Order: sequence, then structure tokens, then C-alpha cells
Amino acid sequence: MGTREVKGGNDDLVPLAALISRELKSEKMERPSLRYGCSAQSKKGEDCFMMKTDCQRVPGSPSSSFSVFGIFDGHNGNAAAVFSRDYLLAHILSAIPRGLNRDEWLQALPRALVAGFVKTDKEFQRKGKTSGTTATFVVVDGWTVTVASVGDSRCILDTPGADVAILTVDHRLEENAEERERVTASGGEVGTLNIFGGAEIGPLRCWPGGLCLSRSIGDMDVGEFIVPIPYVKQVKLSNVGGRLIIASDGIWDALPSEIAAKSSRGLPAELAARQVVKEALRTRGLKDDTTCIVVDIIPPPKNAAPPLVAPKKYNKLQALWFRKKSAAKPSKKMAAVGIVEELFEQGSAMLADRLGSEEDTNGSSMSGLFICAVCQVDIAASEGISVHAGSIFSTGSKPWQGPFLCADCRIKKDAMEGKRPSGVKVT
Repeated sequence: MGTREVKGGNDDLVPLAALISRELKSEKMERPSLRYGCSAQSKKGEDCFMMKTDCQRVPGSPSSSFSVFGIFDGHNGNAAAVFSRDYLLAHILSAIPRGLNRDEWLQALPRALVAGFVKTDKEFQRKGKTSGTTATFVVVDGWTVTVASVGDSRCILDTPGADVAILTVDHRLEENAEERERVTASGGEVGTLNIFGGAEIGPLRCWPGGLCLSRSIGDMDVGEFIVPIPYVKQVKLSNVGGRLIIASDGIWDALPSEIAAKSSRGLPAELAARQVVKEALRTRGLKDDTTCIVVDIIPPPKNAAPPLVAPKKYNKLQALWFRKKSAAKPSKKMAAVGIVEELFEQGSAMLADRLGSEEDTNGSSMSGLFICAVCQVDIAASEGISVHAGSIFSTGSKPWQGPFLCADCRIKKDAMEGKRPSGVKVT
């Protein structure tokens, strides 16, 4: 994530008053209000969810508030789902630099989501448990919605006067040819389950392990080519607002996205979540854990005057650091003009693509320390390994070209790319 300069005292700290002032200046229109609700029916007890609406980028500043919602659909037990629910948010926030205003924070968020997902996977695998989980993690900050997902727990957006937009990608081997190719190239085998007599049944799975998904958190018994690197999409709603429906596959295996949205229109969030679950059970029955979160992003009263703000200024260094990555698609309209603007989208499973590119032209920081882009630990300059370098055994790596990884995270990266076994033992 860059280099860290250590000096005496607290010269690198930004005064709280200055941070709050930045937040107020970055607001371009009045913030919407949120209404949300959740409904669930349990079959195996492996679904977990989170709804947290009291988060703040700047402690003590209500104008810096944001909300997070998450669905974690576990398999082989609920251990990975519970762990992700409890620790994923903290790991994401630890990867965001301090002292950023709102716009800078939102631009840094996609990369932090990748780092947080990988760190959560790495920390859970240290426990030696074979459980795994999908993860669909949604951050709502004003009119901006950022979604990161692995697996097949989907998030959709329903906005007035526009088609339903799917903000996630299903990482199912049966349906995703690109993911099948990646898993095979990384050393996995993809095929159906063969029963006695040679008959093939069920969907495509990855072997060893027999998992139907190509991305998840956990699943250490399957292989590191089942990666925790999320698909990330960031969009900005207009001031007409919209509705998010976040749900596990117990919903989506029963209902198309359009039907789920249509069945809940006109209902408040809590009743809407119940209605979506009810409709799924009516259609398919309770064959799997079924969890649904509905979040309504509600515009302020029409007569509210927008706040006056000063034009935003960037110096050259800020513009370079927070520029949009070339891998991200340019801004475009997802639906009707003026309804939803796409700010960022990236789905590559390669860590080097997702952590960006930065270079310290001096070759080292004044303190001699680098920061691991995934686990955020300080590492000596002689030990930092570029995320863009070749194999961990390569003599051609250039450790001064960032972002940097510690040796442990570099082993993780190589294992995910099929360059070496993970070496993690299952207990």
C-alpha cells in the first residue's frame, strides 16, 4: 500500500477539526436516509449476516458516517461465515490510509476491500478449519454504493424508472466459463461428480474438494486456486434513491432478480425482506438457508436546499495517488440517464491487478520500513516483495516497486496463482 515514514512525535496525524472540515466540504448534496430490514429461514444454520449503520470515517463526526451490510453463506459448517462476519470489516478499514476526506476514502475503498477479503481468508485458514463461505459486502456512503463479493450471494439494485441492476457476479463454475479456465490454469480440475457406474450428476465442481464455487473465503481443503479476491463494483445513485436487495443463494435459486425486486415493491424494507423470503419459499420450498437484507436509500424532502460547497482542489501528488486505476472501466450509465453512475468495476482474480501500482523512486522509505498491502504489517525494505514480481524464488524481482507484500502474503499470492502449494495443514 506504499511506504510509511516514521518521524518523531505526531507530525503525521491530522487534527480532528481539519478532518471534520474536509468532510463537510466534500458533501455535494444532502445525504439520503436509510431504512433497512432482514428476514431469514434456516435449513442448515450456515448463513450469517451483518447490518451496521453507525460506522464513521472520522470518529465523532456524524457527517462522516457510512453503513455496511453483509451476507455470508457458509458451507461445511458456519465457522468461516461467523469469522468473516466478525472480522472482515476491521480488516478492510485497516487497509485504508488515515486522514482522507470522503472522496479520497471512496476511491481507496475498492483496493482496501480486496486486501480485507484476502487477509480475512488468510487469517481464517490459519485456524485449520475446512469451512468456507461466500461473502457479499455492501458499503453505503451517502449516494455511493460499493459492493464486493465472492461466491454466489447476490446484490441487486432497484431504482425508479430503470431496469434492475445486478451489482455482483456469481462465481459458480457451472455458469462462469472465465472462472473455469482460471481454476484449470492454476492447477485445479473441473468436472461433475461421478457416482458408481460412471454416471455424472450435479453441477460442475472443482477437485479436490468438490466445491461448486470458484471464489470464497476459507475452503482450505479445496485448493488455493479457489481465491478470496472479490469482484468489486462502485456506483453512485442520483437523488431519486433506490433499493438494494442482498441475499444468499437460497433466494436466487428460487427467484430471478427481477421477480425478487417486483415482489417487494411498495413495501417498507422490513416487510419487503420478509416478502422476498416468502416468495422464494413459495416457489421452491426451504431447500437451503435463505437470508435476505433490503436497504432503502431514501432521498431527502424535495424542498431541502442543497448545501453550498467550495470546488475541490487536488495537488499533483494527490491526483497521482488517487487517480482511477487503468484496469477499472470508465464511468458510464448503468441504466436510465441520471439514475445510476458507475464509478468503478473490477473482477480480476490476480492480486497484482487489484492492488494497483505505485513506485517509490527512492527505493526505500526514510525509516527503512515498507507496509504489506494485504496484512498491513511493517516489513524491512530488504524483505518487501513487489506484488508485480514473479515467483517468490525469482531473482528478477524488484522489491522497491510497490505495492509490497510480506513473505507470508507473497506465499499466499503464489499459491492462489498455482505457482506453489499453500503448505497449510488441515486439522
